[in-house]
Amino acid sequence: MAKIVMYTLSTCPWCKKAKTFFEENDITFESIDYDLEDKESQKEIITKMKELGGTTATPFVIIDDIVIVGYRPKEYAKALNLGDGSE
Repeated sequence: MAKIVMYTLSTCPWCKKAKTFFEENDITFESIDYDLEDKESQKEIITKMKELGGTTATPFVIIDDIVIVGYRPKEYAKALNLGDGSE
């Protein structure tokens, strides 16, 4: 099973759609709402996002060692071998 970590904003509609994609496909994931974290955790998250993906855009999804930035269901599905990711 893939390890999935998602950095999101609690108010971001695309982040909510990304979470829904994983929930609807019964895929376990860890979601961290950047804006709800303390300042120190936010600094750590930003550093990690820049190191892994060169950006701080959300949703920022890490599937094992694959980074996918933005709401990209087809890319999530491909990374998870789920087919074409059609909604």
